[in-house]
Amino acid sequence: MAAKMIIFAACVATTLAQYAAPAYPAPAYSAPKAYAPEPTYAPKPYSFEYSVNDPHTYDVHSQSEYSDGYGNVKGTYSLLEADGSTRVVDYTADSYGFNAEVKKIEGGYKAPYSAPAPYSAPAYKSAPAYKPAYSAPAYSAPAYSAPAYSAPAYAAPAYPAPAYSAPAYKPAPYKAY
Repeated sequence: MAAKMIIFAACVATTLAQYAAPAYPAPAYSAPKAYAPEPTYAPKPYSFEYSVNDPHTYDVHSQSEYSDGYGNVKGTYSLLEADGSTRVVDYTADSYGFNAEVKKIEGGYKAPYSAPAPYSAPAYKSAPAYKPAYSAPAYSAPAYSAPAYSAPAYAAPAYPAPAYSAPAYKPAPYKAY
C-alpha cells in the first residue's frame, strides 16, 4: 500500500513540474506629472465693519475686523442676547493662535416688546340671533344587549390511581471496619 502512495505522489509531482506558472511582465507606469506649486500670496491689510439693528425681529449685532498685512488679525463682535444683555467678544489671531475674550454687559438694550394681552372676546350689546337651518339628529343608545357569558361546562378529568406498589427500601447493614 505504501508503494502505491509513493508512486501516486511521484506521478502528481511529475505532472505539476511540467506546467510552470505563467510569467507576466511587470506593469509599466508612467512617471506622475509635475504640477505647478500653488501660488502663495503675502497677506494684505484689510478692514471691514458692519452692524444690524432690526427692531422688527430684534436682531441686533455688529462686527469689525482688521488685519495689519503680516498675518495679525484683531476684531470684535457683539450681539444682543435674549435676556437683554449684550455679549461682546474681542479676539486676536496671530502667530500664537486664536485668542478670544468674552464679556457680558448686563441691561443695555431692551427690546420694545411686551407680552400680548390675553385675548378676550368682544362685548356685544346683544347676542346675534342664530338659528341653524337644520335640526341635529337625535341620538339614542344602541338597541342591543350585552352578551351574557357563563362558566364553561366541563368537568376536570379524573385520573385513576397508579397500579403499582411503592418499592420496599431496606438499607444495607452498616459494617464498621
